Amino acid sequence: MTTNGAAQYPAPAALGEGKVAVVSGASTGIGEATVERLRTSGWTVYAVARREERLTDLARRTGALPVPTDITDQAQVDALRDRVLAEQGTVDAVLNISGGARGTDAVADADVDGWQWMYEVNVLGTLRVIRAFLPALRANGEGTVLNLTSIAAQRAYEGGGGYNAAKHAERAMTEALRLEEAEHNVRVVDIAPGLVHTPEFSLRRLGGDQEAADRVYEGVEKPLTGRDVAEVCAFAVELPHHVDIDTLVLKPVAQAAPHKVIRTGR
Repeated sequence: MTTNGAAQYPAPAALGEGKVAVVSGASTGIGEATVERLRTSGWTVYAVARREERLTDLARRTGALPVPTDITDQAQVDALRDRVLAEQGTVDAVLNISGGARGTDAVADADVDGWQWMYEVNVLGTLRVIRAFLPALRANGEGTVLNLTSIAAQRAYEGGGGYNAAKHAERAMTEALRLEEAEHNVRVVDIAPGLVHTPEFSLRRLGGDQEAADRVYEGVEKPLTGRDVAEVCAFAVELPHHVDIDTLVLKPVAQAAPHKVIRTGR
């Protein structure tokens, strides 16, 4: 649609009208906020996570469709795909928000179980979901895959080896996918946040130690929120399909670099 020769974009409330999205990691944090944001602009959203009670509450609040799924289980991912395609016949966007970190051990003291968990969830879980939906995204003609990586995928830091390794792998997979799927007109997006204050990321990473988790954000006046990142994810998938946000890094102003965070009172 044009006015006086200028392209006009749809109103925000209509950007997702008639479109179908699958969002993993939907029970908390960035995933939950992304479901909420896409629903406000009319998307049909399948909210995916392991915790059924969280998804039920999210569905009640937003009208999203809850699908309890462990993305590390291939049979459950296949069942998710079968349900979405049976009910909708297509999918327009798959947003892989699931992920996480475990521990802050140095490489010399690496907890192999923690490293394996991070690789299984961040890399292989994302792979399972992509692989399951890729034929439908190709058939759609204008499908989108969005992977939430991290600035940890671009710069290593002490105590972050396991998470760095997993996120570097997820980023590499995303880049390979973009090369492979361009000929099928599948848009591939990498969103890489920095410091985001969510209820569970640091808490889980630090073994449930709430005081230690609070110290991660201590003195940072305005870290990113889940809603901040969700807004960027929604922006990326709601742009006209020929526009690909290849890689977008977002950090709070207080985080000049992964290793430099401005903290007040210090």
